[in-house]
Parts: sequence; C-alpha cells; structure tokens
Amino acid sequence: MTNTLLNRPSLLTLTFLLASLVAFAQVPDLSGTYEGTVKMPNAPEGKVSIDLKSEGGKITGRAHHGPKTIEITEATYENGTLTLQFDKDHKYTAKVEGDKLVGEVSDGATKFPLELKKVTPAPAAAPAPAATPAAPAAPAAAFNLNGEWDGTADAQGQPFPFLLTLKVNGETVTGSSSSQLGESTVKDGSWKDGKLVFQLEGQNGVISMSATVIEGKLSGEFDYAGQLQGKWVAVRKN
Repeated sequence: MTNTLLNRPSLLTLTFLLASLVAFAQVPDLSGTYEGTVKMPNAPEGKVSIDLKSEGGKITGRAHHGPKTIEITEATYENGTLTLQFDKDHKYTAKVEGDKLVGEVSDGATKFPLELKKVTPAPAAAPAPAATPAAPAAPAAAFNLNGEWDGTADAQGQPFPFLLTLKVNGETVTGSSSSQLGESTVKDGSWKDGKLVFQLEGQNGVISMSATVIEGKLSGEFDYAGQLQGKWVAVRKN
C-alpha cells in the first residue's frame, strides 16, 4: 500500500471519527438513565428522564415525562450527535458531552432546549484480577531498541496490529510505523532514562506515543491530538 498515514487515516484516526468506516465504527455505550428539567412554552417546568440501552451498536429505550412514557422508535449516533425519534412529531437531538446530553426537543414545529445528565451508569464489568507488580523498566543504556517490533494498539477495545521499526543514535530515535493502512515516519523520537517517546502524523492530528521496556517488551500509551487515549504494546520481531 503506497499511501502514507499522512494521506490515509490510521486506526486511531478511524476510532476518533467513530462511525466513519463500518469496519471500525463504534457506538459509545450510552446505557443508563439521563435526567433533567424541561421548560416548555406556556407550561411549568417538568422533570424528564430517558432510559437508554446500547447493545451491538444499536440504541433503544424510552422517555418519561410526568405520568407519560414514550418509546424510542429510532435512534442514531453520528459524529458525537445522538438523535432519538419518538414519533413523527417528537424528536430529541443532542451532543454527547461526557455524561451529559445537551440539545433540543422538537415538538412538531416547536423546539426547546433540554440538557440531561446521566444518573445511573451502565453495569460495570467484573473487576480484573489483581495485577502482578510489573518488573522495573530496563535502563536505557542496557537495552537495545534497534530493529523491528510487532506492536498492537488498543483503541476503545479494538486491537490493531502494526510494525514498528526503530533506529537509535544516542538519545535520538528515528524509524517508521506500518500497517495495512500504510506507513508513517517516526518524528521527534527520543530514548532517555528508560523511556521511549515519539510521534506519528495522523490525518487529523499528531499521535503521541510513549513506552518503557518491561520484561523485554515495549509497553506504553498513545494520545491522539488530546481527543483519544489508549495503550499499546510491542515485542521484538524474531
């Protein structure tokens, strides 16, 4: 594949764009109860709640306003915007901002603002077993990073393999990263005090990567333009 990561999005870019490609489309888990207060024209304020359930990329649920309950007939999530259709005259469109839904309700031709906050989190996953204390990172001077490394990035639970090639000259690190999506050059790389730091250029921003050597493996984190964070690991290629 001849296009570079400067011209084609990496997995991190795809993850950040969420539903931009079917292969990596991810609808966030919005499961839970969201509550707020609505002020409709010519009516007193009233409490509103929406129960949402995310499963298999599909969103379902219902809304409660006073004694009334109305089912969601259609729900879509795209580019950070959630749209809930209740019937032909009622719709709620909101931006997902952390644990808040900030948007407006359409009641026929009338529209009014509605902000909801999550009060019941989605069921938590079972706690992971206690981790064995990690071995100390190898001193920089005692470990040779030169060569090829088979890496895997974890972006919102989606593993993505890539090949990392590193060349160390003193404290300066150069090289490249490649995957089925293309190649990118390592820039601003350094290997100092047992810590590897470098950057890759994505289509929509810089991907900052860092790692230390633990039991012969590179283990670290990535940050995509301050918008998405995750972990990655790499083992030396035989």
